[in-house]
Amino acid sequence: MIKLSRLNKVYATDEVLTSALSDIDLTIEQGDFVAVTGPSGCGKSTLLSLLGFLDVPDSGEYWFNGRNVAGLPETQLNTLRRGGVGFIFQNFNLIDELSVYENVELALKYSGKPVQERRARIEAVLDKLGVLHRRNHRPSQLSGGQQQRVAIARALVAEPALLLADEPTGNLDSAHGAEVMQILARINEEGTTIVMVTHSPEHAARARRVVRLHDGRIQGADQADSPAPGGTGAPLPMRAVATAR
Repeated sequence: MIKLSRLNKVYATDEVLTSALSDIDLTIEQGDFVAVTGPSGCGKSTLLSLLGFLDVPDSGEYWFNGRNVAGLPETQLNTLRRGGVGFIFQNFNLIDELSVYENVELALKYSGKPVQERRARIEAVLDKLGVLHRRNHRPSQLSGGQQQRVAIARALVAEPALLLADEPTGNLDSAHGAEVMQILARINEEGTTIVMVTHSPEHAARARRVVRLHDGRIQGADQADSPAPGGTGAPLPMRAVATAR
């Protein structure tokens, strides 16, 4: 599904060049669940931004579903992002002036789907995440765990093939964090590919593979110690190894 080859990203100011990612080689297969770990400032969020077409590499190749998307114009990247990628953020990024239903509906705003189909999708995903009864509430009326469930519903409603999660449990207590990890495991078991950035070794171990970043370079990639939570079978075999050059 995804192949990165010698991918590089540099941020420039008037006096300083900062290498955020250096010679990244990484393959992610359809249905994988990859946790990306490393210290703050090592390039984790930059990698997620590149994978989700929110930023572009300065050099290297990014193959997405058999197509090299590095260097595509913004209009084409927007189309790929809307149609194929869902995002979950640490801070939920919900709009408090909108209801739960309206927040999730935003992900379908430019889909061109008829109103009845949008309504059916939204209600189905809210029901799946256990927050349908909160559809008319505002985010400020929800607990942190409920807000993250709504954020996950918004990420899933367009049925993306790739789900990107940036510290999805970072603002939650341990109980709600464990609930979110169970939800992500179930989503992955249903076939959605997930790439998750996390500082938590415990949560990283619940993925199928762990990729370790340090100073913008991949230090290694290992099969996680255990299958994703809720899984009924063995973890997926490690089909690709990420190496630093």
